Amino acid sequence: MAATKLRPPVPPRHLVRRSRLDDILRAGCADHIRLILLSAPAGSGKSTLLASWLAERPEAVAWLQAEPSDSDPVRFWSHLIAAIGQAHPVAVSELTPIVAGSKGNDLVVVSALVNALAGVAGPLVVVIDDYHLIDNHSVQAGMERLIDLCPRQVTVVLSTRIDPPFRLGRLRVRDQIAEIRGTDLRFDTDEAARLLGAAGRSLDRALLDQLCGRTEGWAAALVLAGLALQRAADPGAFIAAFRGDDHLVVEYLRDEFLAAVDTDERRLLLETSILDQLSGELVDAVTGNGTVTGTGTGSGGVKWLRETAAANQLLIGLDRTGTWFRYHHLLRDLLRLEAHQEIPSRIPALHARAAAWFTAQGDLGRAIDHRLNGDDPREAAQLMLVHGPRLLAAGQTDTLRSFLDRLGDVAKTLTWCALLYGWCEYLAGRYSPAERWIDVMHEVAYEGFDTTPAISLRMNIALARGDVTTAIDSAREVAATEGLLGFSCDLATATGAAHAWAGQAAEARRILRFAAEKAAAEEFRTAHVLALVYLSVVAFDDASTSSARTAAATAVDTAGRFGLAAYHGVAPAYAIRARTTDDPARAGADALHALGLVRRSSTDLALGYVLTLCGDTLAALGDPSGPPLLAEARSVLSACPDPGIAGRQLKRAAARHGLDDVQPADIIEQLTGRETAVLRYLPASLSQRDIAAELYVSLNTVKTHCHAIYRKLGVSDRKSAIQAARDLHLL
Repeated sequence: MAATKLRPPVPPRHLVRRSRLDDILRAGCADHIRLILLSAPAGSGKSTLLASWLAERPEAVAWLQAEPSDSDPVRFWSHLIAAIGQAHPVAVSELTPIVAGSKGNDLVVVSALVNALAGVAGPLVVVIDDYHLIDNHSVQAGMERLIDLCPRQVTVVLSTRIDPPFRLGRLRVRDQIAEIRGTDLRFDTDEAARLLGAAGRSLDRALLDQLCGRTEGWAAALVLAGLALQRAADPGAFIAAFRGDDHLVVEYLRDEFLAAVDTDERRLLLETSILDQLSGELVDAVTGNGTVTGTGTGSGGVKWLRETAAANQLLIGLDRTGTWFRYHHLLRDLLRLEAHQEIPSRIPALHARAAAWFTAQGDLGRAIDHRLNGDDPREAAQLMLVHGPRLLAAGQTDTLRSFLDRLGDVAKTLTWCALLYGWCEYLAGRYSPAERWIDVMHEVAYEGFDTTPAISLRMNIALARGDVTTAIDSAREVAATEGLLGFSCDLATATGAAHAWAGQAAEARRILRFAAEKAAAEEFRTAHVLALVYLSVVAFDDASTSSARTAAATAVDTAGRFGLAAYHGVAPAYAIRARTTDDPARAGADALHALGLVRRSSTDLALGYVLTLCGDTLAALGDPSGPPLLAEARSVLSACPDPGIAGRQLKRAAARHGLDDVQPADIIEQLTGRETAVLRYLPASLSQRDIAAELYVSLNTVKTHCHAIYRKLGVSDRKSAIQAARDLHLL
């Protein structure tokens, strides 16, 4: 059924050609207009106009039928790329992983898509119907950017009930937009006569003029009037009483259209109103109408749909095989309202049948939606056990969060729902709520539940907060269970990152190389790139300029090849390449690019690290912005519980530019046994008083030992002592 999203609807049998509107569309493409905007109220005939015009056009056409769920950036861009891929052989297999890996980041996706479109030979029309259903700011920003940057041979057509939040005035000034508005779409008397068919031919000109005046040329009202005129004994009296506003049209649909159908027909209409799209087999499954044959086609449903579509333009065909249909939104909304009034007790069962059918088809997203609409959150939650991780892996966190929110309290009673909620909170940068969901997961976990995925989440939260100690503890827990082999590559990447930030080079290299290989095999491109980025972090921390330069270049080049050059996770590699290059111009450009990326969406640890390296680079180039960046890095990293090697890099950079004391590379004096015992407690989140209680000594004794530890390690605070001890293999 998803294929119907990517094909224009079938033009109605009684199609009215409207050359004056076709000319606007044709001229827009011929003049290489960037955007053709059809903005008009519901029922104005926008979709029909586009479908009929495109059917006669020689250009390749990419069609996307928008749905409310397409407000999820990953879903929207994935569907749009699939639509374009059907029209032109763009590298869909290359672009789709970029969408998922970047979680639909508009800057990353649009850059990659524009590059792919640049290679398209010949004109391409990209149409998005019902664009008003998209309400995500990131998608809107990405579409405006796509319109600005798309190649000359590409024309974007948006059909919408309301204007998109673009800077339309700028497009008008630049002559980059063609517009068709509600007034343009109004049917004049001659067009209305053709639309009404036999009923229109039976009316004299005066009555036609009167009907057009009363409906203001509104297509939906004219279609309904045509249905009524077929049964009207006195057409003049009917037209005199008919009104074209939507309120009275709905009243007409209820009082005239629904009242005129027989009992069985009315039952089918009401029962199938729960469906967004209809096929014969689906209709039979939901209503019990007809028998499913061995070919998988519901004979009763197929016959009913085709006969209804032939007689009523409010049932719209979605493909040329007569398989999929949808109700006009005016009729659909009325039918749903009537169903809730007439058959409320049967609606849950209808949704359950639809959910069972979609589950059998493998469309778990629609199955979950029907379970929730049928007030069956328990069954919906069971489907989330399979579908939730798929959405998470695909980066569709907006869709995932929506499903979880709709589950209500049920999500708090199931381990997988709690864990999925935790990932949603983490990816949104809300770390404390993410940790609380981990606690919920453990509270409701059954005996023997595998907590490895929770370890991965906990480790990512710790790294995001700049708590390397906690991340390393989680990494060791993963190693103890051999979880790296049985889980996705992102677990290995996070584990390797924890070792990298802790300065444990050998272990970090081993795990990150494994992560890169596993990510390549799984075609998980962002995890692959991140593994390479962290390998460059390890090389730079080893103070090997040449190997760090090579590792950073590999990460940057791979990101570029994958279309992820604008991905914020690549920022450390650009910063390292800036710090290790011999070319001052390249160094400055890379530093600025790294700063632009890391400020968009990064954790405190990565932000502090990139600020440090870029500040160091720019200060060395004599750029006055360098020292303030180092000061900002100090502010960011000081808020981290344990910034690991990022803190050490900051001290070195600050000392290099006379902003701090040089940190000794070697231990000044060996620690005593009691000092070593205290040192081992420093990475824990224990106060000095707590450490004293653990060791059964006084608080003053612990304070004395800490002062001695700092002096002997050549540091001035607890965080620096922890990292220095790691470097010296004392921890």
